[in-house]
Amino acid sequence: MPEVRLVGPNGEQVGIVRIEDAIRLAQEADLDLVEVAPGNRPPVCKLMDYGKFKYEAAQKARESRRNQTNTVIKEMKLRPKIDAHDYDTKKGHVIRFLKGGDKVKITIMFRGREQSKPELGFNLLKKLAEDVSEDGIVESAPKQDGRNMLMVLAPTRKKSDARVELQVEKDRRAAERSASEEAEQRALAELRAAHAAKDAPKRRRGPSDNLDPGIDV
Repeated sequence: MPEVRLVGPNGEQVGIVRIEDAIRLAQEADLDLVEVAPGNRPPVCKLMDYGKFKYEAAQKARESRRNQTNTVIKEMKLRPKIDAHDYDTKKGHVIRFLKGGDKVKITIMFRGREQSKPELGFNLLKKLAEDVSEDGIVESAPKQDGRNMLMVLAPTRKKSDARVELQVEKDRRAAERSASEEAEQRALAELRAAHAAKDAPKRRRGPSDNLDPGIDV
């Protein structure tokens, strides 16, 4: 990649620079050059002290855990015969909780005759565990609790790591938004310039315009 779109350590837009210049700026500032949006053209990179960033995020996470008296577990409730659309929506919420480093308690609520078919709840919990296996693991296997069936999922990543990844993702999205806004502003400026040139009044020809420039008058 010969060029990158560079973002400064405070989120400021440096612009499109050669990769050699970006590396030189990182070295001069004693910072890391981190690629936050590789899919963009050109890719978006940010100057940051990545080691310090991870350390501070981990410190904040430890401090937050130290101040918590009770562990907070997210909860998601489902019905045994949930339709596909609602299932996908709730699965998305579960994945978001797990990506954020939170545990999730899944509750299957049985009503009426559904209580005579616990296999519906068990199969649904098994399917959900498989669908989110990339981000969570089963910490507490499915078990019956009165009219409900419960299962607890634990995140595969530590909360501190999840926060670091979340911040990097936020930086990437901010860089993409900035790049998009910059392109829109440039296109708008070009459009205004084109309209201004089109609407500019033309100079009216006078009698002298028809004279031979070689004739002295």
